[in-house]
Amino acid sequence: QVQLVESGGGLVQAGGSLRLSCAASGRAFTRYTMGWFRQAPGKEREFVGGINRSGERPDFVDSVKGRFTISRDNAKNTVYLQMNSLKPEDTAIYYCAAVFGTALPSDAAGYDYWGQGTQVTVSS
Repeated sequence: QVQLVESGGGLVQAGGSLRLSCAASGRAFTRYTMGWFRQAPGKEREFVGGINRSGERPDFVDSVKGRFTISRDNAKNTVYLQMNSLKPEDTAIYYCAAVFGTALPSDAAGYDYWGQGTQVTVSS
């Protein structure tokens, strides 16, 4: 069992930056692949990016490539989503998710554990 708590959301102007954190409690964090998703009002939950348990080769949706990065600190049981050059269309609730193993799913159904989400609002 893994419990996930996101933090770091807020209101930022277009072009600004935010860093989201996802703190995990429970056992064997290093055995989990971590993903970030977002959901805007009236839209489906969308894969943003993810990172495998060794921190190698993070993957991102095309719309955030070059602007967002993901890292994890296994000693702190925390995964981060650094968001730069934010755009109004990045406005959404951001969720972190975890799945046991090495695969990096881009589908929400591929994850077993979810945080409660943190709101990111980008003003134009």
